[in-house]
Amino acid sequence: MGRLAKARKHSGIRDTQRKYRTRNYTRDLDQIHHDVKPENAIKLKSQKVDTDLPGLGQFYCVECARHFINQGALDIHNRGKLHKRRVKKLQDEPYTQEEADAAAGLGKTDNGKRGGRSLVTEDVTMEEN
Repeated sequence: MGRLAKARKHSGIRDTQRKYRTRNYTRDLDQIHHDVKPENAIKLKSQKVDTDLPGLGQFYCVECARHFINQGALDIHNRGKLHKRRVKKLQDEPYTQEEADAAAGLGKTDNGKRGGRSLVTEDVTMEEN
């Protein structure tokens, strides 16, 4: 008798595994969207020297929230697929809390006009052709 086939549980899909892994957790798009604004981007690109960061914190990609070791590595990253994909995702405006509440049905309720219901006193008749 042969061996039964193993039931596949999507263990080979790397994207789902990487998504929930907190070891290499990157910042979310709504957090980065705040950093991309011009006044915040200037501050992030000209940071003070920090010996704990790669490249002393001088080579930073704002869109991907990553530090690089030198300008060459940053240039290679800017030409890459992951960076271009992140820039494309950042072009969309993030959802606000009001939009999320409205989608969940937690926003303002529309109860109609004040004063209760108006009763219809006329009977509805159908026209014959």
